[in-house]
Amino acid sequence: MERIAILGASSRIAQDLILSFARAGHPGILLYGRDPATLRGWQDAHGLAYPVADYGAYGREPHDAVLNFVGVGDPRRAAQMGGGIFGVTQEFDDLALRGLRDNPQRRYVFLSSGAAYGSGFEQPAGPDTRTAFMPNALGPQDYYAIAKLHAECRHRALPDLAITDLRVFNYFSRYQDLDARFFITDILRAIRTGDVLRTSPGTMVRDYLHPDDFYQLVTRLLAAPPANGALDCYSAAPVDKAALLDAMATRYGLRHEAAPAPAGVNATGAKPHYYSLDRRAAGLGYAPAHTSLDGIRIEADAILGGPGHDRL
Repeated sequence: MERIAILGASSRIAQDLILSFARAGHPGILLYGRDPATLRGWQDAHGLAYPVADYGAYGREPHDAVLNFVGVGDPRRAAQMGGGIFGVTQEFDDLALRGLRDNPQRRYVFLSSGAAYGSGFEQPAGPDTRTAFMPNALGPQDYYAIAKLHAECRHRALPDLAITDLRVFNYFSRYQDLDARFFITDILRAIRTGDVLRTSPGTMVRDYLHPDDFYQLVTRLLAAPPANGALDCYSAAPVDKAALLDAMATRYGLRHEAAPAPAGVNATGAKPHYYSLDRRAAGLGYAPAHTSLDGIRIEADAILGGPGHDRL
C-alpha cells in the first residue's frame, strides 16, 4: 500500500482526512507539522499512532505521494497575514517540489482554493471561467487568491510532474473551529448562544464539501493515472443562504434577521455564487454522496447534539 506524506497535518481538513485514512485501515501515513508535540497529542486523543515529524525531517522517509495542506483556512487569519501569505505558500510548495524533482514518480496534491478564480463569482465558476484581478488596485483581499493562483501556475509549468491542485470552495466538519469567521460558523455560534444572527440581505450560494466526499475524491485521485492539472471540489448540490437559514431555524431554532454587512467583513472578497460547475472530477469516478445541506445537518448534529441541541 502506498505511503502518503501530509504537510500541514495540523490543519482541520488534513486532520479529517487523516481520520478517514485511519478508519479505512491505511497504515502508511506520515504526518508533518510545525508543532509535532501538539500533533502527537491530537493523535493520542483519537487513538492514532502514525509517524509524526517537523518540516525539517520531510524527505527522509520514502513515500509515494505528498499532500500539501499548509495554508490559512480562516478568512480573518488570511487578512491578518496580509502579504505574508505569499511567502508561506511558496516555502512549502518549494519543499514538496524539491522532493518531486528528485522522485518524479511521486504524486503531489496541493490544496488550492476556489479563490484562485478571483473574487467576483457573480456566477459560479466553470471550465471556461476567466480569472480577473485589477493589477493597479490590488488589495489585501486579493493576496490569498493570487497566492493560490501563483502556485497553480508554477505547477502547470511542470507538465511532466504528477501535480494536482484541488480547489476547495467550502468545507464543513464536526471538528470545525467555531471561532473561525465563516458564515456557517457564525450560524452555529448564534445557535449555541441563542443570539440573533444578523446577516446581510442578498443572494449567496455555497457548496459545502463533507469530509467523506473529500476523502473519496482524494483516494480516487491517488488511484488514477498520474496527471498534471487542477480539479474543483463539489458536493452533490450547493445550497443558497435562504434555504440554509430556513433549515437551521427549523432544525435548531436559529433566529436570524437581515442587516447591512459591516465594512470589511469579507476578508477575501464578496462571492455571491462561490461554487463550481466544473465536473471533471467525475472522470475519476468521483460521485459525492452528500448535498451541502445534508452534509451540514450530519456534522451540525454532531456538534450541537441533534435537532434542538437539547443534549448540550
